[in-house]
Amino acid sequence: MHETNDRPEREKDGAKAPPAGSQALMRALDIIDAASGDAIDLARLAGAVGLTRSTAHRLASSLVARDYLRFTPGEGYTLGPKLLELGYRASAQRPLTRIARPYLDRLANETGDTVHLGVLEGDWALYLDKIPGKRRFEISSRVGERHPVWSTGLGKALILGCDERLWDHFFAVGTARGPHRDSDRQAWLTRMRDYAARGYAFDLEENEPQVRCVAAPIRSASGETVAAISVSSAVHYMDEARMEALTHAVRATADAISRELGWHP
Repeated sequence: MHETNDRPEREKDGAKAPPAGSQALMRALDIIDAASGDAIDLARLAGAVGLTRSTAHRLASSLVARDYLRFTPGEGYTLGPKLLELGYRASAQRPLTRIARPYLDRLANETGDTVHLGVLEGDWALYLDKIPGKRRFEISSRVGERHPVWSTGLGKALILGCDERLWDHFFAVGTARGPHRDSDRQAWLTRMRDYAARGYAFDLEENEPQVRCVAAPIRSASGETVAAISVSSAVHYMDEARMEALTHAVRATADAISRELGWHP
């Protein structure tokens, strides 16, 4: 009789799960995940992770005691300060360049082209890393250089999520050697709207003569753009068809790096 009464709760809490200690750990992690959005009350928390209210309350209270969760009466559970501390430490242990490098190497090997990683620093696109291509063509960029945002594919990718007021600001900053700068601000803004809708950006010989590139943004756990990558090559390797084809690999690589930073689509 006792076995019959106990079975539904065990199944609801996750029968066929790992042994008791591991099971409790996995449940606690599920609770943290469930509290990672808006504040969540106990009833919804228990339902989200498939636990009884008593089990959910016991685990959540333990997480609150250790600062992994915070409880606010009338609102519910949210992530606690301990997770902010651990997130900061994780970022310090794995800087962006180290996280991104294996993905950049793979992309460079797959394409044979030069791959860049960069961030927005003030009004400029700053190159943090560069993997030279295998083709008989040298891209003149160097790690540590700053380039105009409006002229580089990487720079455009960095600001795809910005409003048009900021786009207009960046269009006026800096000069580039490329021969194809838009003299019409509205034409450039129209292309930026198209890039933003597609989630990637091009450099069509705007920054450097005879060089084109495809770029995509990298996002943090919050969804904010924190960096971008680009694939660059000589124009005779980068006709329109190949640039469109490269968008898939470039975006997939940027998204993989973003997931390493905690981003979820």
